[in-house]
Parts: sequence; structure tokens; C-alpha cells
Amino acid sequence: MCNRQSSINDRHYAFFSNRDCEYFPCHPGADPDNFNCLFCYCPLYLLGEECGGNFRWLENGVKDCSDCLFPHRRENYDVISARWQEIAAAMPHRR
Repeated sequence: MCNRQSSINDRHYAFFSNRDCEYFPCHPGADPDNFNCLFCYCPLYLLGEECGGNFRWLENGVKDCSDCLFPHRRENYDVISARWQEIAAAMPHRR
């Protein structure tokens, strides 16, 4: 692994934008020039209340993240990556 310090804009592995996707950008109000598709399916979703994003619970108990841009912001790659151990630990407890 490279130990070179660089800005988030220089780390191409931390950002992917799929402008060819028929849903791009999939969240209303998102900035298409800075919309990160890397976490299209948010790895923080299964953390429920502890995900840190802007979500709401629907009456049927489903977590609705349609207003959340947290995983799609370029600058949040490191925040999400830092939580991999927490995500992995939560996985066995999911149905």
C-alpha cells in the first residue's frame, strides 16, 4: 500500500462517478460534478440508527435514505472506510 499523502481529489480510487447510469444522480439536489457512485449501495445502511446519515424510518419500518448524500460526497470516503470493522461486526447480527 502506498504511504504517500495526497488530497482526496488526487486519490482516484476514492471517487467514481457513473454518468452513464440511468439513475444518475439518484438523489434529488445532488451536485452531479461531485457525486460519488462508489458507495451506490451504502455500506453504512445496516448500521441503522448509527449510520450517521440523513435518513427516516417509513411507517412500514423500512429505512429511507433517499435524502441522504453522505456516502456520495467525495470527502466522506475516509469516514466510511474507517468504519469497515464496525460494519463487519454488525453483519452477523442482521437477518
